[in-house]
Amino acid sequence: MPRDALLRFVVDPAGALVPDLGESLPGRGLWVSAERAALEKACERGLFARAARRPIAVAPDLIDEVERQLTARALDILGLARRAGALITGFDKVQRALTERRVAVLVEASDGARHGRARLGALARDIPVIAQFDGAALSRSLGRENVVHAALAPGRLADRFLRESARLAGVRGISGDRDMA
Repeated sequence: MPRDALLRFVVDPAGALVPDLGESLPGRGLWVSAERAALEKACERGLFARAARRPIAVAPDLIDEVERQLTARALDILGLARRAGALITGFDKVQRALTERRVAVLVEASDGARHGRARLGALARDIPVIAQFDGAALSRSLGRENVVHAALAPGRLADRFLRESARLAGVRGISGDRDMA
């Protein structure tokens, strides 16, 4: 599988399994598909211990922790994009950017009004639409109130956000090619 579709784990010195979503911790990495079913299977059948060739303590809430960390990583990238000037928010500004084809990723609050989401979604056509976060989470990560629509400009931050969103969708068990809602 491509590396973008995998999650890395390492074993800490105490023998506990630790998610290494940034892929930077020392040690031999244990790689698992970024899908809820694969993680559940690896935890239930002791596949992490078998791969590490030693006993490992796997936290009972490991999958929930991976989901929390992936959510935080994706939202942090949005905050970074806002500070870098690569993110715009607001219906009118996003609509204008979509019309001018200056958008790599359309981000919408999952609890946003369907009518507005449908109007922007129609303009997005071949642009990925991410609707995995509610308005409160988007607002918190962007330091603004009532964020429902946002658009990421093309570039590395958009690519990183798409990678983290795809891994998060897999862990959440969300399928869909165009719309990760």
